[in-house]
Amino acid sequence: MNQTSRVLLVTPALSVAQRRAAFDDGSPLGPVGVSQARAAAGSLPADVRAMVSPSVRCAETAGELGLKDAGTRAELAGLDAGNWRGRTLEEVGKAEPEALRRWLTEPEAEAPGGESVAQVCARVARWLEDLEPGAGRLIAVVEPDVVRAAVVHAVGAPPAAFWRLDVAPLTVTELSGRLGRWNAGIGRPLSAS
Repeated sequence: MNQTSRVLLVTPALSVAQRRAAFDDGSPLGPVGVSQARAAAGSLPADVRAMVSPSVRCAETAGELGLKDAGTRAELAGLDAGNWRGRTLEEVGKAEPEALRRWLTEPEAEAPGGESVAQVCARVARWLEDLEPGAGRLIAVVEPDVVRAAVVHAVGAPPAAFWRLDVAPLTVTELSGRLGRWNAGIGRPLSAS
């Protein structure tokens, strides 16, 4: 990067699955999430290129925030939980405690039928590094996993740091950079200005 790029990573509002502490299964925003996203509409810069994770809750959040023509990007998908989709963390912990422990503590361990933390970190890092030099501002409504992976890459942390980053709904994490180096401003609440 020769010129500065700014990427605003916006996390989606609460979905039905999140309220149950379940792995995302394509569930929509719940009524609280819709209300919160609508209340935050207008809080992002206007006329900025927008992208969205290929999840229902990210697309719905982008719509409620007023982001028009946000292109869906497969590389911005959240961490694929595979066979655990739709199940709660508690259910998986009871049924497959060792597999869950490994997935949460060993970055290379894949969820059954899904992917590993290391894989999502590498995917998001490639996306960041492939942005056009001096791309200017870009808004991406993405899953919290994508924010974690982007921050891990931006600060040069190991993938083992992934689960140590708490990412709240409807927050903005800003990455700015040039010459292949990123800085991170993490977790500013998204609210109407």
